[in-house]
Amino acid sequence: MSDVNVLVLMGGPDAEREISLRSGAMVAAALREAGGFVVHEQVIDRPTLDEIRAFPGDVIFPVLHGPFGEGGDLQELMEMDGRPYIGSRPRAARLAMDKLTSKLFARTAGIRTPPARELVAGEPCDLECPVVVKPICDGSSIGVRRCMDAAQFAAARSDLEAKHPRLMAEKLIVGREITVGILERELLPTIEVLSAGEFYDFDAKYERADTQYILNPELPPDVVAEIAHASRTIYERLGCRDLARVDFMVDGDGAWFLEINSMPGMTDHSLVPKAAAHAGISFSQMCARLALRSIARMKGSSRPHHGHARTAAHGASVEAPADTPADSASEQSVAVIDEPAPSDAAND
Repeated sequence: MSDVNVLVLMGGPDAEREISLRSGAMVAAALREAGGFVVHEQVIDRPTLDEIRAFPGDVIFPVLHGPFGEGGDLQELMEMDGRPYIGSRPRAARLAMDKLTSKLFARTAGIRTPPARELVAGEPCDLECPVVVKPICDGSSIGVRRCMDAAQFAAARSDLEAKHPRLMAEKLIVGREITVGILERELLPTIEVLSAGEFYDFDAKYERADTQYILNPELPPDVVAEIAHASRTIYERLGCRDLARVDFMVDGDGAWFLEINSMPGMTDHSLVPKAAAHAGISFSQMCARLALRSIARMKGSSRPHHGHARTAAHGASVEAPADTPADSASEQSVAVIDEPAPSDAAND
């Protein structure tokens, strides 16, 4: 059997470009280590469909983080390109990237999530401090501010409104930071993050050496069950695919869903690779498995597939199929999210 050509995309126009470059380089190295792959590394900004089609490869492994690369736009291009690719399809990617929308899906499923409001410039917010102000469609804790009083809240709004098109305020939950990776619908070991700073910010995630990661931390059995139920439910209802990471805060009331990441980081500091390794899946095994199963998924579907750059039909137009419906909940972000009564399903 000949080697599989894998196109690893990295970079992108978003704020997390540098992290994407690090993630992409590690994925490329992991595939080479696994063997059986010819890896084509491609740094992109905001490519056109014609540019995507010109890149070589039988399968695309997009390792981008942020609104363009992870939030549906790149996924639309890959759908039209027609080759198999790793990660969620456009609709699920958009839903997951939008923190308010994913919280709405959680709330309608009876999953505990902190109350939140979309911030509209010039309009007051009725959430009382302490709150967290964050961009609705960014990751890596970029632009996240903890506001303990009205003065800090006003300063955070003034600064961030000039940099981000959409912001939200979320009630601050003080507790333990817990994350769960999902690999092909399988829950990976839970990780507790112990940050030496105020919270698990960008520096703690990627720059500092004093952040601690506790694999399978001790948690009450009902909280473990609640986290597992919430992780599976949100992943399935949004329609995510291949891999994701779901983040929670845990306090005396239980687990609070914060967000889901549909293309988690793949650096040496990243949590999904750590969790997979703890489960006995090396990083090279994980990357190879995702690439091969993506190809098998394409072969088993009725979707058109025109192959890689040297295929005669490579320039042909391919109609992107509709995404599988994820849920009947609204896809539009709402201005107000309040906490519902916890569902008994959390203990299923």
